[in-house]
Amino acid sequence: SPPAPAPAAPKPKNTTGTVKITHPERVIDPTTGLRKVDLVRYYESIAEWMLPHLKNRPVSLVRAPTGITGELFFQKHLESKMPGVKELDPALWPEHAALLGVDSVQALLSAAQMNVVEFHTWNSKVARINQPDRFILDLDPGEGVTWPMLQEAAELTRVMLTELGLASWLKTSGGKGLHVVVPIAPKWDYTEVKAFSQAVVKHMAKVIPSKFVAVMGGKNRVGKIFIDYLRNGHGQTTVCAFSARSRPGMGVSMPVAWEQLRELKGGAQWTIATAREYLSFQKDDPWKAYWNKKQSIQQGIKMLQ
Repeated sequence: SPPAPAPAAPKPKNTTGTVKITHPERVIDPTTGLRKVDLVRYYESIAEWMLPHLKNRPVSLVRAPTGITGELFFQKHLESKMPGVKELDPALWPEHAALLGVDSVQALLSAAQMNVVEFHTWNSKVARINQPDRFILDLDPGEGVTWPMLQEAAELTRVMLTELGLASWLKTSGGKGLHVVVPIAPKWDYTEVKAFSQAVVKHMAKVIPSKFVAVMGGKNRVGKIFIDYLRNGHGQTTVCAFSARSRPGMGVSMPVAWEQLRELKGGAQWTIATAREYLSFQKDDPWKAYWNKKQSIQQGIKMLQ
């Protein structure tokens, strides 16, 4: 599990580690006044927590060259040099440009210096690129869904997974929702894992139709929660734990314990301005047991057939 890092030492205003920050005072979130230097410093301060979630996975980037209210660019391939950011073996995804790897503090900070706000990861690692080692259920509130309703939905999702023999871990999305993450043994391919995650969602919508829908689309979702399983397909990504979000307030995707669910105030409860202080008071990693968990979905597949 990731070590608890020591507090970062103060650095000159326009440098962080070995990365020079250009235009450090530029405001990237007009709603809060948060600046580019604040974003880079955030990533420097939480790098030791975040890197285990990034390492050995293909990573996609969301860049905001003119700030989060300007045009955003979703980037899967290296378009300009970012020191430390690696191009992965093109054979991992034939007929596509090389995917990206962010495995070091330098890579993380270089990307932030190049206006990357968000980091999104595949569900598989490079060594077994076609066999995911997790799946993610994204609880996405529709119109008319209150936060207490979403909290209840997350707990119901946890219970359902437990009945299928699967332990799960929780993180805020940094936006409006919650992510339920299920680590699995990398034995099944993306088609099988996505089909299983869809079966879970369909079952929940069938058993509790007053709360859940298994279909995207606004008219289906008023007052209900769509559990998004679509991120579990090949080549799809989900925002990484500890990543900032390119939304007003700049919330971050924070791993939490299930015991904290009732206390949560929202999916963007922590921001790049508050997350580091919160983490400094956490004695235990709520995801400590996650790292060595390699679960089977075979029992769940049989139960949902």
